[in-house]
Amino acid sequence: MKFPPSFLDDIRARLPVSVVVGRRVKLTRAGREWKGLSPFNQEKTPSFFVNDQKGSFFDFSSGRNGDIFKFVMETEGLSFPEAVERLANEAGVPMPVLSVETEAHEKKRKGLTEAMDLAAAFFSQQLKERTGAAARSYLAARDLSPAVQAEFQLGYAPGERFALRDHLAGKGVPIEVMVEAGLLIAGEDIAVPYDRFRDRVMFPIANARGQIIAFGGRALQKDAQAKYLNSPETPLFHKGATLYNIHRARKAAHDKGRVIAVEGYIDVIAMTRAGFPETVAPLGTALTEDQLKLLWRMDGEPILCFDGDKAGTKAAHRALDVALPELQPGKTLRFVFLPGGQDPDELLRSSGEAAVADAIGRTHSFVDVLFAREAEREPLDTPERRADLEKRLKDLMFTIKDEVVRKYYREALDDRLRALFQRARGGQRGGGQGGSGTAPGLRGQRGRRFQPGPPTPKSPVLVSDRLTRTALFAGPSAVHPREVALVLAALNQPLIVEQEAEMLAGLDIGNRQLAGLRDAVLDLAGGGAHPAPGEVRAEIVERGGSDMLRKIEAQLTPGDSWALPQAEPNEALQRWRDAAHLHIRETTLPKEMREIGEKVARDGDEQALDELYGLVQRREVF
Repeated sequence: MKFPPSFLDDIRARLPVSVVVGRRVKLTRAGREWKGLSPFNQEKTPSFFVNDQKGSFFDFSSGRNGDIFKFVMETEGLSFPEAVERLANEAGVPMPVLSVETEAHEKKRKGLTEAMDLAAAFFSQQLKERTGAAARSYLAARDLSPAVQAEFQLGYAPGERFALRDHLAGKGVPIEVMVEAGLLIAGEDIAVPYDRFRDRVMFPIANARGQIIAFGGRALQKDAQAKYLNSPETPLFHKGATLYNIHRARKAAHDKGRVIAVEGYIDVIAMTRAGFPETVAPLGTALTEDQLKLLWRMDGEPILCFDGDKAGTKAAHRALDVALPELQPGKTLRFVFLPGGQDPDELLRSSGEAAVADAIGRTHSFVDVLFAREAEREPLDTPERRADLEKRLKDLMFTIKDEVVRKYYREALDDRLRALFQRARGGQRGGGQGGSGTAPGLRGQRGRRFQPGPPTPKSPVLVSDRLTRTALFAGPSAVHPREVALVLAALNQPLIVEQEAEMLAGLDIGNRQLAGLRDAVLDLAGGGAHPAPGEVRAEIVERGGSDMLRKIEAQLTPGDSWALPQAEPNEALQRWRDAAHLHIRETTLPKEMREIGEKVARDGDEQALDELYGLVQRREVF
């Protein structure tokens, strides 16, 4: 529900941030602030600050900040409405009054929830009775002990048509409520509504608050029409917007910093017992957009764990199509394909927890699984087929809504295409079969994995003695593709130096060779004269830097063609500004925040703390 701003302000006024935070973090006074160790990262020196006047917390070790609602959400894994309700109760602020229609809706919903609780208790009791013997045998064969059955509220639905209906009627539950809750099957051609679930092992399905909203039933008879049967859509239950075990998993996911999605109820239970309580599952359907959003609320990179067979590969490919348009910075998926076509429960029983932990530790990235799916559709033995692959990948890339993610996918897919086609032209194929646990969708033609070919020998760079002593020709260090584009664009486009010289000079360039080239560009383009296109480049070449330039330009990704000399100057300037702002946000600002944060923690300098607040606000602008 939407909360009135005055209601939220009332809660904030009654609950200082230091009081809410102080329940989880030991705080000590530091001038106008409170400080303590970060609840989000392990640290020895305090970099976590609370300001009651501003009503905010700032954690400079992780970059997180916000108010009391954000703190409770971040530390306890709650949704915003749940955090509001929790803090409203603490503050003694009554929740907003509901309208007549909303009150009626809530009353009806409460009646349905109570019916589901009574049904779950009935199923649980039936599992213990003589009628539940076959169900108990099935669960024992799956190594699910009575203690596990009780923990997950497992039950048994008797085979009689009216067993649940008569039991609930005896508890005062109206027939229409049972029908609306999805417990009975009714219709115009059905004279007497009857139990939906019969002779099935029952798995209660709860919402994020732990309220039972539906059931999944596993048939015991081999000839049953449906092996698994879920509740229908009801006012409580929307199959595509729910994850099995979410109420247990979200706290564990918050603590562990990851969430794992598997394919079945038994798999979830087995994973939880094996030390992976952060496990959930869709409800017998392909992953939906709503379920994806639920996963992303728990972790930015959920792990989808699939059986290592054709069905698992198909499920992974469906997940690709659902998630691709929704990818955002920091929000993606990772994939695990279990060895031998096994599901998690089978792998745990055959090989133990270490085998599952090993598989979970070797995930495949979204872009790799996507590229492999498209590259393996058909042999790439003709120019037309290679052109078709390139077109398909570009079409897929343009479905990504986020512009920044789309840009980096263009670079990543271009890199993979170039490497693949180079191997195809050279007649090179991957070396040998993949080992156990290899994703079926990550193999090359005829089951071979794509492997990069041997490195091409490079000629030594020949430059003058004078230039070899400058930073321009310093020893190698890591090269970031964005740094290459930023420096080369400035070299090739005088308009960038003319309008953004100060920003260019202030960029934190990690590679010494690139930093030296940046400095040379600024020096050669200085002095008040605006060089013509190509003039700075010609000067560096004349000084013996042609081989060095070729070496750097070879590292420019295809997606950064705006950095080349033939790019339109104004477009190149705008793209450069976008890339520079992103670079500052990801490198320069965090570095400055760490340095000033250390000073604040060491000296308690209030002026430095104000500088930190300013950097946080600047980062939000960038």
